[in-house]
Amino acid sequence: MKLSYVILYVKDVEASVTFYKQAFGLGHKFTHEGGDYAEMDTGETTLAFCNHNLAESLFDGNYEQTSLKDKVSVSQITLAPEDIKQAYKKALQAGAVSISEPQIKPWNFEVASVRDIDGHAVELAKNLNE
Repeated sequence: MKLSYVILYVKDVEASVTFYKQAFGLGHKFTHEGGDYAEMDTGETTLAFCNHNLAESLFDGNYEQTSLKDKVSVSQITLAPEDIKQAYKKALQAGAVSISEPQIKPWNFEVASVRDIDGHAVELAKNLNE
C-alpha cells in the first residue's frame, strides 16, 4: 500500500493554491471546473485542497473546520526544501504563521514549522545526513 493523496480542507481553494505556490513553490496541477477542489504537483503523492462546503457534504455534517483561531491541529504535512531557512522565510512572507523557527533536531534534521492560511500545520524538514 502507498500513500496517494493528502487532502486539506480549506475556506478558499484558489487562495490555497496561490498560497502554496507562493509560500512553498509548488506547481498547480489542476482545479476542478466547480472551483471546490484542486491538486498541486508534488510528486508521487498528491496534495489536494477541498473547500469546506464540499467537505461538509462528504462527511455528512460530521466535520469541523480548521482555523488560525484554534490550536494547531493534530496532523501536519511535511515538505522537504533544500534550504530550510529560506523556505521558512518565504512561507512567512507569503502569509504563513510561525509555529517554530528553523532548528536542528537531535536526530540531525533541520526543521521549521508554520501554519498555512487555514491553520494547517506545515513542517519544513531536511535530513542533514543525506
